[in-house]
Amino acid sequence: MAMTWDSVLVAAAATELNASLGGKRLRAVHLDHHGRSALLHFPSVTLALRLHPEEGTLTRLEAGEPDPEASPIAGVVSEVLAPPDDRLLLIRGRRLRGSREAFLVAVELMTNQWNVVLAFGPDDRIRHVLRSRSDARVLRPGEAYLPPPPSTREGVRGDLSRERWHEVLHGLEPPAARRALLAGVAWTSSLNVDALLGAGDDGHALWHRLASAHTGAEPVVLGSGPSARAYPLALPGLEAHPARSVLEALDIAARAPTGGTPSIPAGWIEALARQAHRAEGRVRALEGQLASAPDPSSRRALGDLLLARFHEVPRGASRVTLTDFTGEAVELALDPELPVQDNAARYYDEAARAERARERLPGLLDRARGELDAVRDLLERARNGDASPAEVREALPAATEATGGRVGPSLPYRTYRSSGGLEIRVGRGARHNDRLTFQHSSPSDVWLHARHAAGAHVVLRWSGDGNPPARDLAEAATLAALSSQARHSGSVPVDWTRRKYVRKPRKAPPGTVLLDRARTLFVEPDPMLEERLREE
Repeated sequence: MAMTWDSVLVAAAATELNASLGGKRLRAVHLDHHGRSALLHFPSVTLALRLHPEEGTLTRLEAGEPDPEASPIAGVVSEVLAPPDDRLLLIRGRRLRGSREAFLVAVELMTNQWNVVLAFGPDDRIRHVLRSRSDARVLRPGEAYLPPPPSTREGVRGDLSRERWHEVLHGLEPPAARRALLAGVAWTSSLNVDALLGAGDDGHALWHRLASAHTGAEPVVLGSGPSARAYPLALPGLEAHPARSVLEALDIAARAPTGGTPSIPAGWIEALARQAHRAEGRVRALEGQLASAPDPSSRRALGDLLLARFHEVPRGASRVTLTDFTGEAVELALDPELPVQDNAARYYDEAARAERARERLPGLLDRARGELDAVRDLLERARNGDASPAEVREALPAATEATGGRVGPSLPYRTYRSSGGLEIRVGRGARHNDRLTFQHSSPSDVWLHARHAAGAHVVLRWSGDGNPPARDLAEAATLAALSSQARHSGSVPVDWTRRKYVRKPRKAPPGTVLLDRARTLFVEPDPMLEERLREE
């Protein structure tokens, strides 16, 4: 269900978690990047976090064995805290083995930026992150974790006087008063601001209770059904049901009806939410491809320059600087093993690919945006009870319907179909790569990966004695190039071999393998091919 967290709720949850988890052993943390969720495994309980833009919940589950892909911690929690007037949970502790290094699990509960970061060492060096970011704060493995800037609103420590409270609101109409509180007064949020304003002269007293709710919570579930939400205390004018703890209130609110009609299985709505997430990713990918497509005329001009100045190009050069037709010096990259004419042809080929991309990508992007809008609309109507089961069923893959709405673990790969009808499986990431290679393929299958570039493992299903058809092999290699960090290169080398010749070194990181009898195929990472072969 959709859930809005504010600083009052986060602070109260942190206080209870500190009391219940302090001194307890944290066994492992499992980050599910695709589902935007995380599991924190303790011996007596598992904390489940769902952090999709459409869903933001924290619930307690029965203790269970961590997934093999979970990151082992084997440490003891020293404290759980929340910075004042912030939506950030910090779980700190120290590992029990080896160097006994410190660890940090940071749970960011800011709507549309929800995240989980796992960091280690005295400088909180990030080792795993649910969603990497590179904007004002860089959140990616290898970087030191930087929390969001601290709150600068007045009254962070609950010390806003009654006189100052009335001074902030003096002479303001309700809309302006609402904005003034949200912008300038700590512990206010869209959840409580209307209650604060509606309390009149008692507004400051209610604010003071909110600012100190983490030390004296009277937990409730506000509302019911799809609008149910946990809160540390009741708010005037809102339906409230007492709970024994904030954590219990969170459990109750997270398990309230989702808003879909009773005849729509909850699993279908969850699957629809994941489908919306995949559609968002496809739009972002196409936008990136369109933005990074080179200017065809500039690439073609480099080919023209090479042919016009071919006598100035030294034999075997990897780079050369030539004077263009406007008198400017231009440096060109060359393949030293190719003659000048073939190097010029490479630039012409790049120009042709860029032209094709600029012609086709806008149409693909428009279609992807339309699909995203449609699935978002259907998801919202399903949650509000305005969609029929038939609509939802028709929008989902057949496998979801066949399971009666039960949603099991997602496959570690995406499925494609080659021009010759062969199935191609593309891994979803480093941890999923291992599962694809060693659990979801046969020894005779063809295994592919872009050389010297991080990316997906790819498996071309093949049981024949000889090599697969050249066209099918080239298409699988192209998908490997497109699923790697070399996706924007003009030509990408892709290594391939039978899966039985792929092995994993002992204690190697996820996705790391060694190959025997590998051969290399050079392909052009054409994004249109991915669209054409995609089955999902």
